[in-house]
Formats: sequence, structure tokens, C-alpha cells
Amino acid sequence: MKPAGALVLLWAASLLLSGRDCKICSAVSDDVTLFLTGTTEEYVQEVAQYRNESIILENAKSLKECIDGKMTADDKTNAVNVLDKIYASPLC
Repeated sequence: MKPAGALVLLWAASLLLSGRDCKICSAVSDDVTLFLTGTTEEYVQEVAQYRNESIILENAKSLKECIDGKMTADDKTNAVNVLDKIYASPLC
């Protein structure tokens, strides 16, 4: 997996490990999945629901385009599969 993919997985894992029970709200789970599998426009619209400021939206667009440019479709699928396993883990 490329460094960008590893970074996404580390970010997601840190979200999961930050709490005692590892419960992650569905909004964050949906956001991460959209970030990995959605279009740039879909992701920017999702971010706009929370912070509709031009600098935030520009950064969201730039980050999404970077991930899309660095990760292959297989990388994204693998990342989503790993995250699904983390979400479903009984240890979580």
C-alpha cells in the first residue's frame, strides 16, 4: 500500500483508539468511506454540511484530489475492507 493509503488507515485507527470503547459514530464512518470512494464534489458537499467556509472547502478538495491521485482503486478497496473489519471487531 502506498504511503497515502497507510496514512488514511493510521488516521482511522487513531479515531478508533482514541476512545475507551472504540465506538465510532456512523457520521465519521460514512465520511471516511465517502472520502475514500466518493467523488471530490460529493466529499466537498459532505464537508460543507459541517463547515461551509471557503478555506475549509478548498482544503477538503485538495486533500481528496491528493488521495485520488495517490491511491489506486485497489488501495481504496483494501482500505475500506480493513476499516470494515476494524468496525466489526469484537475487540472494538
